Amino acid sequence: MSSAVDGSAPEALLVGLGAIPGAWLRLKAINHVELIVPKKHWGTFTVNVIASFALGLVLVSQESCSTSHGIALLMGVGFFGSLSTFSTFAVELLNELRAGHVLAASGLALISIVAGVLAAATGYGLGAYG
Repeated sequence: MSSAVDGSAPEALLVGLGAIPGAWLRLKAINHVELIVPKKHWGTFTVNVIASFALGLVLVSQESCSTSHGIALLMGVGFFGSLSTFSTFAVELLNELRAGHVLAASGLALISIVAGVLAAATGYGLGAYG
């Protein structure tokens, strides 16, 4: 069992405190986007790209601006980690494949990965040079 001395309990608390509003915002955003676009996976795509961008900012902030480890855990791991969702993305891809939409699933997978990496790089770049 970990003690508070080694930082495990406070770190877990920070992650948890960030995760609650991140997960709530993801639910609200995905449900809102679902009303606008024909497929729910575009809501998941949207929150994943936004979270990737923000995580790029958090990373560069921690590296270059001496943002505390606690803020990185609260915002990066907790909030933006729960805002994005790999498991929902995977299930949505599986649903597309099960429906026989191989091309749509492949396109969604490719665009999600490329957009996520580009968003993270953009966030990092803006944080580093902005």
